Amino acid sequence: MGTDEVEEVSEMNKKTIVLRGRKIVGGVVEGEALASKERVSGSMGGFQKDGTIHSRRQPGSDLDGKSFKGKVFVFKSSIGSSGWTNAFIDAHRNGCGPIAMLIPKTNTYVVQAALETGTPTIVDFDKDPTEIIETGYRVKVDADKGIVEVYKK
Repeated sequence: MGTDEVEEVSEMNKKTIVLRGRKIVGGVVEGEALASKERVSGSMGGFQKDGTIHSRRQPGSDLDGKSFKGKVFVFKSSIGSSGWTNAFIDAHRNGCGPIAMLIPKTNTYVVQAALETGTPTIVDFDKDPTEIIETGYRVKVDADKGIVEVYKK
């Protein structure tokens, strides 16, 4: 899809927002978003092998008790060390990983997890996806082209 076509999508449907970013891992998926404006801990009680997020390091997190399984996971970045990568890979191996990740600012732990699991991932957006995408929004991710279409409720 060329740039002109993306703009047409936005004009045809005012509830559609188009974001552009940089591909880390390619792929095209569409699904429901699980979104947070927070950085996410993966180790020390972060997310479990079933994809459920437990926020012992982040009391009061808007993600506490929610699962990223089968979702487009939108979050600021990760907290922690290589434990984040290992926890993410464990969840993915158990069939409980997200179908894509959208992150405005990434680090090596998130990149390594995306690469090892093949999870379509886009970073470095023209607009911060955590300020636009809310949990429950329908999102189409074309990581090959670095384009995200957000369908607001």
